[in-house]
Amino acid sequence: MSTTNTLETEILNRSVRFDYSERWIGYSLFLLRIMMGWTLFQGGITKLITYLDDDPANNWTAAGFLTGAVPEGNPLMGAWVDMAGSPLIDLLNMWGLTLTGLALILGAFVRWSAFWGAVMMLFYWAASLEGGLLAGLPLANGWVVDDHLVYAVLLFGLGAFGAGRILGLDSYLEQLSVVESNPWLRYLLG
Repeated sequence: MSTTNTLETEILNRSVRFDYSERWIGYSLFLLRIMMGWTLFQGGITKLITYLDDDPANNWTAAGFLTGAVPEGNPLMGAWVDMAGSPLIDLLNMWGLTLTGLALILGAFVRWSAFWGAVMMLFYWAASLEGGLLAGLPLANGWVVDDHLVYAVLLFGLGAFGAGRILGLDSYLEQLSVVESNPWLRYLLG
C-alpha cells in the first residue's frame, strides 16, 4: 500500500506544499540512480577498455576531444588544450566515470559519488560552450542547457535525496559502528 505524504518546504522565500506517494518516489529515485549509474559506468568502462588495448594506436585519450572537438570560441579553450595529452586527465576521466557509475548502481557512497559526478558533468558542459556570456552561451545541442547540465542537476538530486538508501548499500553502510561513531560519514553516504 502506498502512503501519501505532504511535503512542506520553503524555496526561494516561497512556501511550497505538495502531496507525494512514498512508493512512487522510491521507485523513481531507485530507477534514476540505476540509469544515471549505468550511463556513467558505460561511458567510463568503454574508455578504460580501449585505453588498455594492446595496440597503442587504439588507446583512448581525452586529447582528441580536447584539441579537436571543443568548439571554436570556447572561453576556456586554453585550459582544455593545456589538459590535452595529460595521462592524469585521461585516468581521472576514465576511472571517475567508471567508479561513479558503479557506486550509483550499487547505491554505495552515493552523495560523495553524485557530487564528483556532477563536477565532471560541469566540466563537460564547460567544454561544450561555443561562446561567451554575451553570445548566450550557445551549445552544440541546446542553448545554455545541454545533457551534461541535466545530468549534473540529476546527480545533485540523487545526492540530496540520499538515493543510495533505496535498495542500495548505503542503507547497510549507515548501520556500521564506524558510521554511527562518526556521524560526519553520513554526508558521504545516502
